[in-house]
Amino acid sequence: MIIIVTGTPGTGKTVISKKLAKAYNHKFIDVKALLEKSTICEGFDEQNECLIIDPKKLAKMLIDLINKNNRLIIDSHLSHYIPQKYIDLCVVCKCEISELKKRLKERGYKDKKIRDNLDAEIFDVCLTEAQEQYKHKILVVETSEGYKISSIVKKINDETKHSSP
Repeated sequence: MIIIVTGTPGTGKTVISKKLAKAYNHKFIDVKALLEKSTICEGFDEQNECLIIDPKKLAKMLIDLINKNNRLIIDSHLSHYIPQKYIDLCVVCKCEISELKKRLKERGYKDKKIRDNLDAEIFDVCLTEAQEQYKHKILVVETSEGYKISSIVKKINDETKHSSP
């Protein structure tokens, strides 16, 4: 099974992805770590403090991984760029704005980057792209303060059982 976990930076993707990988005995793929080692990065955007990525090249790189292993949990705010036909479930992490702001400050993000990420969360950028552009089967999970990771994993487990052929 291939599960992608997407959402605005700071919404809990990595924590959920690692727990899912352990629960399902799947390989955890940290896309950010892959990108830092890959040749598909086109540079670094100093103003926005992020890598410059061509979504088509990213999708190709991830599809190559999927073709080699059909038991993956893919963690990235860009993972929804993988075409739907390769994905069993897209989990979109959502977080209350005040909690997200706190998390991003704790990471040491500068004010502009915090504002950009808060805007992305407010306007549901990852969810909208996953729904409209890529038409993934989506499960939205709330990861604000006080969430229980075990409840989220159970919700995902229930969803994947229902989606099995």
